[in-house]
Amino acid sequence: MKPRSQSNRKQDVELSDFQSRRAFLRRSALFLPGVMGFAAAAQAADPEPPALRVGMMTDVHYADRAAGGSRHYRDSLAKMREAVDRFNDAGATLAVELGDYIDAAPDVETELGFLKRIDAEFARFRGKRLYALGNHCVFTLTKKEFIDTTGMPAAHYSIDEGDFHFVVLDACYRADGVPYGRKNYRWTDANIPADQLRWLEDDLKRTTKRTIVMLHQRLDGNPPHAVRGAAEVRKILEASGNVSAVFCGHSHQNHYVQIGGIHYCTLRAMVDGAGVENSGYALVNLFKDGSIRVDGFRHQADRTWS
Repeated sequence: MKPRSQSNRKQDVELSDFQSRRAFLRRSALFLPGVMGFAAAAQAADPEPPALRVGMMTDVHYADRAAGGSRHYRDSLAKMREAVDRFNDAGATLAVELGDYIDAAPDVETELGFLKRIDAEFARFRGKRLYALGNHCVFTLTKKEFIDTTGMPAAHYSIDEGDFHFVVLDACYRADGVPYGRKNYRWTDANIPADQLRWLEDDLKRTTKRTIVMLHQRLDGNPPHAVRGAAEVRKILEASGNVSAVFCGHSHQNHYVQIGGIHYCTLRAMVDGAGVENSGYALVNLFKDGSIRVDGFRHQADRTWS
């Protein structure tokens, strides 16, 4: 990866003329599915297809209850349906939900019902599904209940896909090391415990593949939305020399910054706003030359990094 100049390290990447044309084609495909699907539009705009395409979304917050503030909980079913259709049409290999998949319920049985209903929509994706734990995922449930229901391999884990390595971290721990669950935490107290940091360091040493790291809480700033001790985590990522980008959610807003040669991208929440037109999700395109392009849909911003 070529580092950006110091003066531009914390600037959003501007779209080139080519990318603007591609974005126009993609937005047109959203409204003209009978004329040109996304896959056809992307193929027409890309001189070379990506080595891997990954669907990403965050902060779905599905719950069968009326809207509260900006969060339209029930609308997340239709928003998820559109995102999965888009990922399938684009031929994505992986799809990732970056935490806060569900919102709080008054009891475990109701919460499991929310989880099973939204996961049935996600299960329509034809590739591999990955999940990161968010604080709302374990507000009523325990981590084990969430993991057992979704089929996650663990609370934190890594997988290889083609020439790429993917790491999913779990920052849903209190400062005293107790895991979140059953309303036992404050959402501002997000931590990655020492044993998980040792696992991360060892995991990154065992791979030479380009690596993408994913988690719910941010690593590019300070609380309340960032992990406590985020600088220590970043130091491990930078030392590996293989980490290209970190994707997260939690703060519900588009955000991007580059730190230490690594791209940190926060995705926009899916739950905010009424109707599918107010959704947000992305296709992350990983290219052989090391570049990454984020195709944003609805209110998700486009990004391009070389």
